[in-house]
Amino acid sequence: METLVANTFNFDTVHDRHNTGSTKWSRFPADVLPMWVADMDFAVAPGIIQALQDRLMHPMLGYSVAQDSLRATLVKALREVFDWQVAPEELVFLPGVEGGVNMALNGLLPPGTGVVVQTPNYRPLLNAAGHWKLPRIDLPFHVDANGQYPTNLAALDNALGQAGAMILSNPHNPMGKVFDRAELQAIADACVAHDTLLISDEIHAQILFDGRKHIPIASLNDDIAQRTITLMSATKAFNIAGMKNAFAVIKNPGLRHRFNVARLGMVDSVSTLGLVATEAAYTHGAPWLAEAIAYLQANRDYLAHAVATRLPGVSMTLPQGTYLAWLDCSALGLNDPHAFFLKEAKVGLSPGTDFDDEVGGQFVRLNFGCPRALLEEGIARMERALKAR
Repeated sequence: METLVANTFNFDTVHDRHNTGSTKWSRFPADVLPMWVADMDFAVAPGIIQALQDRLMHPMLGYSVAQDSLRATLVKALREVFDWQVAPEELVFLPGVEGGVNMALNGLLPPGTGVVVQTPNYRPLLNAAGHWKLPRIDLPFHVDANGQYPTNLAALDNALGQAGAMILSNPHNPMGKVFDRAELQAIADACVAHDTLLISDEIHAQILFDGRKHIPIASLNDDIAQRTITLMSATKAFNIAGMKNAFAVIKNPGLRHRFNVARLGMVDSVSTLGLVATEAAYTHGAPWLAEAIAYLQANRDYLAHAVATRLPGVSMTLPQGTYLAWLDCSALGLNDPHAFFLKEAKVGLSPGTDFDDEVGGQFVRLNFGCPRALLEEGIARMERALKAR
């Protein structure tokens, strides 16, 4: 199949991931095409593979800590990619973003403190407050006349008046929304006005389309920086989620100390090879990532055209970032679109109820981070299933 992007790294190659222990390819029977979890079906950048192979030439692994070179690499990357000045000591290394969210909620909030979460949202972010018996305050997104999902600032102000923390997902999972500077500034101003802790999940920060540039909310000014825990990772952009490595940026030294204390034996040290992969990603991965984003944007557009012309009753808002599409199936009149496509099309999507308890049942999330041939196969299967109804 012809590709819309000239590949140096050949993103069209389909690699068989069965029998590799892949979570994505193990959930469903072998005849189901998995397009659910946020894991791309692309070969990892050669520079990362080479760095891992070089590290394995040493016969010892064991516990590891972040070296000064990794801190320096991340400081440089944050400055060059996001125009964000971060000091090496402001980095805290973690095995994953989800653990960081829970560390912050458990270690930094008094009992009974409300936590604002915009909905729909990634299920671990929705569930986090409940782990610590903190009341979750939902702030639903609603589509506007332009087909976009802006933050309702009046509702946000009201919600923050009942809360002590807010969890932000930017770029947003599952909708692919990228918050612009004005919207981020309004959210930041509201958090400062209400003395709110902001926990910002920015794991998809480097996967943006149409020339957009990610803005870490903590980079806006010192007022919001002093009350923000920013959680980032190379894992999504560079497709190394299995390496279990992430980092927090915490400007406030007191907040950083309390955050670290909140590990409480539950959040362990980071992966030895994850540290190596992370440094290699930010050192050698830029050419691979640039081509990956171009390929993903072409996949997004291919999917959007197919939804509009081949999947009647399905609609989608064009994702501004991530490689995830939030498909509205409400016009199909199905009780459970996820179950329908799984049974009739043999396509394994993420059910919308994973992201929204109220209206998610009429949505599914589709991962288009795959070779075009797999994307077309998934679309064709869904198309045939709809025609056969």
